[in-house]
Amino acid sequence: MRVLVVDDSVVIRRMLTKFIESDAAMKVVDSARDGQQALEKIQSLAPDIITLDVEMPVMDGLGVLARLRTLRPELRPAVLMCSTLTAAGSTHALEALRLGAADVIAKDVSDEETLRREVVSKLRAIGEARKQKFPPRPSSPANLPKREYQLVVVGSSTGGPPVVERLISGLPRTLTTPLVLAQHMPAMFTKGLSERLGQISAVPVHHADQEMPLERGHVYIIQGGKHGRVRGSAAGRLRLEISDEPKSALYKPCVNELFASAAQAVGEATIGVVLTGMGDDGLIGGRELHASRGVILAQEGSTCVVYGMPKAVVEAGIATPGSPDSILGALVASVGGKAVAKVA
Repeated sequence: MRVLVVDDSVVIRRMLTKFIESDAAMKVVDSARDGQQALEKIQSLAPDIITLDVEMPVMDGLGVLARLRTLRPELRPAVLMCSTLTAAGSTHALEALRLGAADVIAKDVSDEETLRREVVSKLRAIGEARKQKFPPRPSSPANLPKREYQLVVVGSSTGGPPVVERLISGLPRTLTTPLVLAQHMPAMFTKGLSERLGQISAVPVHHADQEMPLERGHVYIIQGGKHGRVRGSAAGRLRLEISDEPKSALYKPCVNELFASAAQAVGEATIGVVLTGMGDDGLIGGRELHASRGVILAQEGSTCVVYGMPKAVVEAGIATPGSPDSILGALVASVGGKAVAKVA
């Protein structure tokens, strides 16, 4: 896989090049110090993927993404954005994902080995995903079992925020259950995502950074770097528990932890949704949810940036695949409220 590194810092360019070339499957073909130079080198070198800084002179990363959208799809390289861990950085990162970037990493150089693993794993997953071909699938809503659902839990990773935005902004204010999302992102980015969703959605959206009750018709985004678990009570009320444990988990928040807790707290009254992402987070918890007779929907491959997490649950036989629009249709029909369900 041929990679172009784009960053205005020579130190970062050298560091990323070292990280990338530590993997024999990847080669850095060149680097660029600003967006304009990057566009010129993209045209001449045709890299498979680029790492792209957000803030640069001459033309920033968002400007590059906007220009790339004017090219034919087969001429566009995949893009891994590099952002700062600041409020402005999170806003720019989310905008980059809406403009077509595959994923975003935070340029936290305090732990080089962790950053190296993240850069290499994400580049490999994004690069391999571009080689996959999927036949088109119909996007009619899935037919979920008719029952009174009490909870929706969603797991999402690489490429997920634009799909999450589509789903949550499409939910009606008559939503009859709480919805809890585990999105693999740093805390600053999940906070920015919750603020963005709160601005464009009909339902209230919360950044869950501490324990809180789960209210019907509300959405809860688990803070990045923490885990979220659903807990029940004798009175039938649900709450969201936020914890650092297990600290050894590869992903924080962990979809396995969220799904397993939903299986224990609510069981068959749960709808699980697995969206685009690398790896198989959600498979272990999904098995527990399936065993408790909960239902699981998974984003189908042709609409995923990386068909990893959804593929794992579909191939395990515990999830029904569908497009983002068909998943939204199923949610509206099942937990959107009676008035909305008649229209859907």
